[in-house]
Amino acid sequence: MDLNTVVEIRDARHPAPWLPGDAWLGGGTYLFSEPQPRLRRLVDLSRTGWTPVEPLPDGSLEIAATCTIAQLSRFARASARTAAPLFEQCCRAFLASFKIWNMATVGGNVCNALPAGPMISLMAALDGECLLIAQDGSRRRVPVASFVTGAGRKDLAAGELLRSVTLPARALDRRTAFRQASLYGLGRSGVLVIGTLDPLDGSLAITVTASTVRPVRLRFPHPPTAAELRSAICSAVAEGEWFDDLHGLPEWRRHMTLRYAEEIRREVTR
Repeated sequence: MDLNTVVEIRDARHPAPWLPGDAWLGGGTYLFSEPQPRLRRLVDLSRTGWTPVEPLPDGSLEIAATCTIAQLSRFARASARTAAPLFEQCCRAFLASFKIWNMATVGGNVCNALPAGPMISLMAALDGECLLIAQDGSRRRVPVASFVTGAGRKDLAAGELLRSVTLPARALDRRTAFRQASLYGLGRSGVLVIGTLDPLDGSLAITVTASTVRPVRLRFPHPPTAAELRSAICSAVAEGEWFDDLHGLPEWRRHMTLRYAEEIRREVTR
């Protein structure tokens, strides 16, 4: 879609004051998908040259905001880390064409903060931490699970940039389980639940996305009973936090979340 209110595209490598009507441009799959009448200038990140996925000396993984879904998928398929299959499962949750895969970015999906954003699901489940850079150059780090605060809402100030998401080494060595539901064969996720089991201490984490307006991350020092897991989810998600749109009623999302969480509990603890 043409954005007929945009009058300038600026290269992000050349700093300039942030102005009202500015927006970061990564892959552009969202920006060009619908009218953006408030935009006047796009700040293009495509020439920054950031390494898409970079293993760090401590075993952690830094994923650039400009990393495309296709690049992340290729990296994961060649990785021997225990949690590597989860990357591909979340990439496939896009149910998008190859054109979208080769343009859509990890950073764009996280910053859109949509409940069904599968990169939010992946990064939150693996204890991802956002690196945010303000216009004055100051930096701060925020867990992905806290970065997304609601449907379309995130902890991001005007002009602030999501530079990357870092996944800790320990999270990459966890056993994982994945469940996803949609009302349609090729539809948007209505429910997405991920479980991770830490082999070092036996702790279990359950991450709920798509069915809720924000990521819900539950940690258990030891695998809970079915009743304990159900109670924890019901306590963590307020009644108004079950997402409601044409992709699923809150009652259905809640039911499927509880069902999948129990399936995951059994799968990873047997």
